[in-house]
Amino acid sequence: MAAAPCTPSTFTDTISLFGGKVLTTTAALVTNYSASVSALDRYTQPPIEVRDASFCNITVTYTHPNQGDTLIVEAWLPSPAEKWNDRLQAVGGGGWVAGRSVQAYGTMAGAVADGYAAVTTDAGLGSAQDAGPWALRSEGNLDYVALENLGSVSLEDEAIIAKSLIKTYYGRGPAYSYWNGCSQGGRQGLMLAQRYPTAYDGIAAGAPGIQWTDFFPTMFWPQQVMNLLGEYPSPCELQAVTAAVVTACDKLDGVVDGIIADVDKCLTTFDPFSLVGQKLKCNGDQEESEALISEAAAVVANATWKGRRNAQGVQVWPGLDPGTDITAGVATTNCTSGTCVGVPLPIATQWLTLFVARDPDFDLSNLTHGEFDWLAHQGQQRYGSFIGTDDPDLSAFHGAGGKLVTFHGLVDQLLPPKGTVNYYKKVSGVIPEVDDFYRHFEGPGLGHCGIMGTSGLPVGLFDQLRAWVENGTAPDQTRVDITDLEGETQRRILCPYPQKAVFDKDCGATGDEKCWSCGKE
Repeated sequence: MAAAPCTPSTFTDTISLFGGKVLTTTAALVTNYSASVSALDRYTQPPIEVRDASFCNITVTYTHPNQGDTLIVEAWLPSPAEKWNDRLQAVGGGGWVAGRSVQAYGTMAGAVADGYAAVTTDAGLGSAQDAGPWALRSEGNLDYVALENLGSVSLEDEAIIAKSLIKTYYGRGPAYSYWNGCSQGGRQGLMLAQRYPTAYDGIAAGAPGIQWTDFFPTMFWPQQVMNLLGEYPSPCELQAVTAAVVTACDKLDGVVDGIIADVDKCLTTFDPFSLVGQKLKCNGDQEESEALISEAAAVVANATWKGRRNAQGVQVWPGLDPGTDITAGVATTNCTSGTCVGVPLPIATQWLTLFVARDPDFDLSNLTHGEFDWLAHQGQQRYGSFIGTDDPDLSAFHGAGGKLVTFHGLVDQLLPPKGTVNYYKKVSGVIPEVDDFYRHFEGPGLGHCGIMGTSGLPVGLFDQLRAWVENGTAPDQTRVDITDLEGETQRRILCPYPQKAVFDKDCGATGDEKCWSCGKE
């Protein structure tokens, strides 16, 4: 069946959106589109070279009347119709960006090359790369509509609009609909499963940025620790501590490959304070080649690994796993002036200043421990339902036949991997048969959404999700490639939590995928 003409008139007055009003619709046929799409753009799919693709590019601008917002949904529909695989793939955003960005376009290009209709949304935030341009409507007054659009509303709208455009263009709706995202995109995927359980049949959510009101204060926690100490260890010191913990804990899983796979045992057996007073080499791009490890460096590393604690010393959120380069984000310092200073992550400071304090000039540098606790608590009170995205009751999604896969790297430099594990455990507490529809994979050596680390992304997981949705074949393991200490690529497997990849020492080499299996030990 031929597709309808790729013109604005084809789609005018065809979209019915409860609570929304379409303002404009544009459509144009794009031909000879080429792009190199990396795995970092696709997360759960392999890199792809897109050559001479053709698609109908449709942009829908709409509003929620009397809300003062303007949102954009953009869809790429393969043309001619024979190139469409009868499926929709929606792609997520990252950081404060909901989607409709350079990276989202890369993900969409890969999807179109594979035959999917692809869609993204800007959630009404336009081209803003951070929350500065939109968070506050005026001094002290948050734009709750914008936050709600980012948190949830735009996601339902996007699914409705995309399916409507597809049906109008091809004469039929998608046979199956999928979500693919990481970080913010992972959070979006879980929000869809929680709040809009029939929007997508399958959801792939990497390093999901759920529990916003917990992990943003935790992102700032190492900086708060340094502020309380009044000391800011050099990057070389902290990198040397990381190298030391990798050396000490690498062998705990029985394989020496430069990767800490048993992070829990490492946390209980390695003491960073044992390094104080030692002169150690660092592995970063610092002018120093070695550093004398200070007490402050041990304190900061320990606080980052053990997680955020309140003024009474009780852990309130887990930290990053040992082996993570904490100088790449949460514990960054700068010593170029001769005096080391802290460099907080902008995304964390914006949460605390713009959203919680509602004051872009709020000073975070001299908070007492109790004041910091109160700030974090205020964020939970105000915004949990908006963007916490940690409701474990996925009964409706399960009942609708939906399938969900998540993955999280164990050297994620931004989001604590245990946050996702904790969520999985809570879901299993609500739905004991959780493995029937939801599987989570931990990735030793994998950084945030594939950025940094010695492990590659699980690029076969999306096709496994599709097989699970469409023929009931659940993913019992998934492949990854890691770079070993000699710089060689080895094929490994990731296992669904709580299982771990176990190496059979009598089988052969660690680079042989067949020598690994999923087990409890």
